[in-house]
This record gives sequence, structure tokens and C-alpha cells, in this order.
Amino acid sequence: MTYLQSNSQPPATGLLKSAGCIFCEKPREDRDAENLIVRRGRYAYVILNLYPYNIGHFMVVPYAHTPSSEQLDTPTLTELMLLLNEGLAALRAIYNPQAFNVGMNIGVAAGAGIAEHVHLHAVPRWTGDTNFMTVAANTRVIPEDLRATWQRLKEAWPERKE
Repeated sequence: MTYLQSNSQPPATGLLKSAGCIFCEKPREDRDAENLIVRRGRYAYVILNLYPYNIGHFMVVPYAHTPSSEQLDTPTLTELMLLLNEGLAALRAIYNPQAFNVGMNIGVAAGAGIAEHVHLHAVPRWTGDTNFMTVAANTRVIPEDLRATWQRLKEAWPERKE
């Protein structure tokens, strides 16, 4: 809530600065609630964006430290998509979004904040949502604390259908 109520802009990475790779460090820690890690898979994990564009904004991150998706193996790519789909289903169950933005920013020129470790973003959207507010009015409209979002997503996450 401190971020939401402030007038400061988030760091480009969307996560707190670290000496190493934040996407490698966070899953090594045994603090999923503190680190906002919602779900862990064998090859990838899901983490909430610390500076979300909209409520429920999450990222699917491979454990492999690589800058681009074309360097990931088939099991990792498959799990990225499975975790994405499970996350979309959880968001639908919780927030009933009308649409999603899903994508990867591969490389600094494409807007990647952590260009050395590829990751997939999922942002729920609603018709008439406030995506312009930060630019036009320096205002953030996210009505839920990240800890509450984390708890709700954990509880709503569907079991994997093999």
C-alpha cells in the first residue's frame, strides 16, 4: 500500500533491486509468502509483480537463468504455458476479468526490466479499466494489498490436469 499511496515511480524491474538475479534468488529462499511466490513447478514458478499494472498481475519465471525463451527446453516451455493457464483460471475465478495482456519483453529495447532472465507477464484487464491513470493522472488504482492478492491466488489455484 505504501507504493500505491506514493507519488514515486516503480523501479524498471518491477522487483526490488538485488546484487544478483532476483528471479534466481527468490525461489532459493524458503519464504514464498514474503517473496510473493504463488506457485512452484518443476521448471518454473509464479510470482506476483511487486509493482503491478493491475490487480493480480503475475509473472511466470523459469528457474533457468537465460535471457530469451528460445534458449529454454521443451519441458520448461511447456510448464511456462501450463502455469500461465492455471494462473489465468485462478484470476478468472477471483476477479472475473474480461481479458488479459500476456507477454514477454525479451531484451532491454523491448522493455525488459530484468533482461538477463526471461519471464512471462499476465495482467488481467477490464473494459474501461484505468491503464491510463498512471500516465495521465499519476494515480494508481489497485484496490487490494499484494499479500491479500497472494493469498487469494494461492487458494484459487487449480490443480494441474495431467
